[in-house]
Amino acid sequence: MTIAIYLAHLNPVTKSHVEIIEELKKENQIRVMPVIFMKEEKEINTRGFPFNFEIRKEMIQSVFGDSIMVLSNYTFYAPFVKYLPPLFSSYSWKLKKQVLDGISDDYFTYTGSKSEGLILRLYGLHPKVGKRKEISASFVRNKMYEAARGSDTDWEKYVPSGVSKIIKKNWDVIKKYCDAEDQIHKVSGMKFPDDGFQK
Repeated sequence: MTIAIYLAHLNPVTKSHVEIIEELKKENQIRVMPVIFMKEEKEINTRGFPFNFEIRKEMIQSVFGDSIMVLSNYTFYAPFVKYLPPLFSSYSWKLKKQVLDGISDDYFTYTGSKSEGLILRLYGLHPKVGKRKEISASFVRNKMYEAARGSDTDWEKYVPSGVSKIIKKNWDVIKKYCDAEDQIHKVSGMKFPDDGFQK
């Protein structure tokens, strides 16, 4: 069976993500790889990437259990600038090797972004570009931040009930970042945390 590799932020997991995975599951084995940024053996989180890998993995498993694999292969190690520019950096090719670790030739990667799809194609990662969903994780995240500041928002309707429980259990993360600046570095259509970007 073909392996579908879903590379995504999943911060948080939304009903849109669930729709994508359910669709991919119909004919493929699924490997979900939430992006991770590491610096000195510590995961870097920001306003734009609030939940760590373990929490996001728990979110995915609350919906799908053990029917799909959630892997940490899609990990960048500081300084993140070493992965740039894509294709010309040897570290960007090492990242490709990480992503494909343990995966046979019968696979494709999934993305909802045309620009990301182009980069994945240049790396030979056999991308399939799906239609971007109307509700994004950033939309839901902003609603959660508004709720943490005391506003009455409807963020819960955009996430599965199990994910909602996990978010509430980790609400201190939302409170920590609700008034923080989003310290990210945007390069070549990619987002990296400022912390750890340079040496």
